[in-house]
Amino acid sequence: MDEKTMVNDILAGVKSDLTAYQTAITECENISLRQAFQQIRNNDESFQYELFKIAQSKEYYVPAQKATVTEINTVKTDLQ
Repeated sequence: MDEKTMVNDILAGVKSDLTAYQTAITECENISLRQAFQQIRNNDESFQYELFKIAQSKEYYVPAQKATVTEINTVKTDLQ
């Protein structure tokens, strides 16, 4: 397995984990457990962003083209 595949697999896994943590946080009644999940989520978000920056610098990940002003305004209008 090459480095690019490994990095993309890790990014996909962390993304999945973040979704699971968010679900656990919103459904957790115990405040201590909720805070633990929030801390883990925050750490994973930081890790994901750092790995994303590395992937982007190595051109393993190319983000979608930026939206135009017209596209942004269309979405804003639709959401109002």
